[in-house]
Amino acid sequence: MFLFKLIRRVISFVLLLIIVIPLYIAGSIWYTGRNSELVKGDVILVMGAAQLDGRPGDILLARLKQSKAIFKLDMAPRIYTVGAGAPGDRTTEAAAGRDWLIKNGITKANVLAIAKGRDTLSSTQAYAQQMKKVKLSSVIIVTDPYHCYRAIKMAQDLNLKAICSPVMAGPGSITNSSFKYLGRETGAYLAYITVGRLGIKLSDRVNLASR
Repeated sequence: MFLFKLIRRVISFVLLLIIVIPLYIAGSIWYTGRNSELVKGDVILVMGAAQLDGRPGDILLARLKQSKAIFKLDMAPRIYTVGAGAPGDRTTEAAAGRDWLIKNGITKANVLAIAKGRDTLSSTQAYAQQMKKVKLSSVIIVTDPYHCYRAIKMAQDLNLKAICSPVMAGPGSITNSSFKYLGRETGAYLAYITVGRLGIKLSDRVNLASR
């Protein structure tokens, strides 16, 4: 009888964790995407998203416009764009972002394209490596609201001071994001903290919007 009660309590506890932990993470993602305090940093980092032959897609374009606005507020002296190209692409997400910024008034010397990364983790590792190389430590990440939490945590795990500036317009904004996006980000973060931190490579590119 005692053993049966113990097993039942253990099962109940495990089930509780299975429910509570995802809900807590989903709540953290939701809160982070809606509550951001902008402070100055060393770098404005534009997370990559789809581009078409050098032309930023709608998601990437929204991120680029926001990064330009932040730069004009003197929140950081430089902008990094990050992201490799898909197989068969003639250019990269990083290059498409850099070229758009330069064409739209950002001085070439203030923009760096890091043409690496096909998912959030590899992109974060790429720009973190570049920042450490030139002894920079704080980053303002520009991405979709529901992507902010995971992007921040990955940067912090690489010993960077990170905040997020979630886009206010475009397909990835809060207004245009569904609970499906929130659920997918919850799953992606759970995967990262359970196996991603162990060095097991995971791709979060369910679609190009996820970057």
